[in-house]
Amino acid sequence: MNKIIQLKDLGAKDYKTTWEYQEELFKRIVDLKIQNRREETEIPTPNYLLFVEHPHVYTLGKSGDLENLLLNEKQLEAKGATFYKINRGGDITYHGPGQIVGYPILDLENFFTDIHKYLRLLEESIILTLAEYGLESGRSEGETGVWLGVGTPFARKICAMGVRASRWVTMHGFALNVNVDLGYFDNIIPCGIRGKGVTSLNVELGFEKVNEEEVKAKIIKHLKELFEAEFI
Repeated sequence: MNKIIQLKDLGAKDYKTTWEYQEELFKRIVDLKIQNRREETEIPTPNYLLFVEHPHVYTLGKSGDLENLLLNEKQLEAKGATFYKINRGGDITYHGPGQIVGYPILDLENFFTDIHKYLRLLEESIILTLAEYGLESGRSEGETGVWLGVGTPFARKICAMGVRASRWVTMHGFALNVNVDLGYFDNIIPCGIRGKGVTSLNVELGFEKVNEEEVKAKIIKHLKELFEAEFI
């Protein structure tokens, strides 16, 4: 069991290019698993975590409803945004500057074979990170992701999540709003959930800008502990 996770910070990168790169890493792991099974070998499978910041883009998951995108093609263009229908779970979400997007591409057989546990641990890494900034966050029943003000009329989502897994290999991941222009969320019904707000770390803290590198370091620290992993 290989518990080493290779960290790759891609900086600012186009959504489609990053998606294709994810698919490439995903395929590399799956192909090795198939080869191990076929040839009765035990070559360790690699694990990756990609950090990236996307230009303005809306993505719709497999179970999503296109009606949750409130813009037509021309309006998307005017906002400098793109749109993709993709192969993760969940509904519609927005990615853009000031958002930390994390794509863990892990062979869960290196850790544990439980998708529910995997999602909960991803959420926990964000909950623990936000706690370091003095923010109490949590889960909202039946709604994947991390929320503030759960159970109050002011419930608001700060981190969206959507994953895909096949042969225990994961793709896609989480998107934490750190210094995001929240106006872009007005063009969708985020995650298909009506009547609940979206927020960003800088807004909650009353800061103009939060240090994103510092936030990433905290997320890595918590993922390391929760997954009992080593990052290189």
